[in-house]
Amino acid sequence: MQQIIEWADSAGFALLAVLAGYALYKTLVYLVERFSEPMSVARIFFDASARAMGTSLCLIFLNSVLHAVPQDLAFLGAFHHVTTLLLIISLTWVAVALTSAIGDVIVKLNPALEDEWKRARKIETQTRFLVRGLNIVIVLVGMGIALMTFDSVSKVGTSLLASAGISGIILGFAARPVLSNLLAGMQIALTQPLRIDDVVHVQGEWCWVEEVTTTYVVLRVWDLRRLIVPLQWFIENPFQNWSRNSAELMGSAMIWVDYGIPVEPLREAFARLLRASPDWNGLTETVQVVEAGEKAIQIRFLMSAKNSNTLWNLRCYVREQMIAYIKQYYPEYLPRYRAQWVENDSESAQETS
Repeated sequence: MQQIIEWADSAGFALLAVLAGYALYKTLVYLVERFSEPMSVARIFFDASARAMGTSLCLIFLNSVLHAVPQDLAFLGAFHHVTTLLLIISLTWVAVALTSAIGDVIVKLNPALEDEWKRARKIETQTRFLVRGLNIVIVLVGMGIALMTFDSVSKVGTSLLASAGISGIILGFAARPVLSNLLAGMQIALTQPLRIDDVVHVQGEWCWVEEVTTTYVVLRVWDLRRLIVPLQWFIENPFQNWSRNSAELMGSAMIWVDYGIPVEPLREAFARLLRASPDWNGLTETVQVVEAGEKAIQIRFLMSAKNSNTLWNLRCYVREQMIAYIKQYYPEYLPRYRAQWVENDSESAQETS
């Protein structure tokens, strides 16, 4: 009976401690929302870690009360161990949330302005990778601390350290793909062969770099599919980066026409189309005969635009309009097969007879 009374008293104190921690958390939320700007740096950190901080405050108050209650209560040791584990997990959650907020703050302080987009994308790519790597380290440390609270784990710590060399070699071989991707990600973050929002051409696909994780890159294909490529692939294989130094690109529209077509009117019509199109950046405007085949010639209409998506639309527009122009003004010069009639002498002689 005495044990039940002591447990009831202890449970009441524990409940009051949790409520006190929760009340302190709600007070902090009110003060931060009342006296801080919604998009300020401090607000970003607080919003990212608010739930984890509230959980940690409740567990800190609860653990403090458990140290003050009578220690001879039944099952108190097991309950105290569980609350300690939960506190370690919540503090790890807080650290991960704050670290992730560091990345958001750095990206916010370096916006992708028109004249600084290259620097902003470089900083964002490096920050995202380093933050994820740091989060992995924090989670591993938190798991290690949580495991060390078990007596069986702490007792075998010495033997584990003694066999760390052999275990490290075995784990190194087993985790070689993961480690190679981690090292490749570090190299990509430092050397910047690609950045977030870069336009790349990978394995025959035209896509944008949407996300760079610690082990793979998410590429958004032009038709909204997602291509997942391991980081190690970008180190070992060549790929095209269409916006490495500048997003501006040149492209062409190719049209086959008959030999007799005049090229100069096509140049004038092409120039009018570009000047009327908002997609043209005003830099490249060239019309050239690039190939002369057996039956027709190929004319290349070369143009430029501010980015790959705009260039694709401009190329399609020019191709459609130039074909329509040729059909309207020079329909006789559209490609067609020619045949030469050869008269057979014996047949013609029979017909004349």
